[in-house]
Amino acid sequence: MLHEPATPSGRDPAGPYKARLGVRMFIFYTVFYAGFVAINLISPSTMGTIVVAGLNLATVYGMGLIVLGLIEALVYNILCSRKEAELARLEAPPTPSVGTGDGPDAPNSKA
Repeated sequence: MLHEPATPSGRDPAGPYKARLGVRMFIFYTVFYAGFVAINLISPSTMGTIVVAGLNLATVYGMGLIVLGLIEALVYNILCSRKEAELARLEAPPTPSVGTGDGPDAPNSKA
């Protein structure tokens, strides 16, 4: 049985952009997560403080981490898709227009 990739792979022109964006988003998330860890290390009792609708800070912050991760994933996907589409437009060869009447087969051509 031959095992090959489902889609052909090659050089990804958007690769450097994706890497920079991913690293920046990772750093942003890491800082947010480090705040969660810091609060737990410095003042664990603070995490028990009720902040919203009877939920303590630990629960709200933890849910915020999950939601932030999902939002970052969506933003990453949107931005990378846009960049890939932009680069695909720039690299695509121009397509000849069909039926414009400018070629040698045009009814009034002198060819």
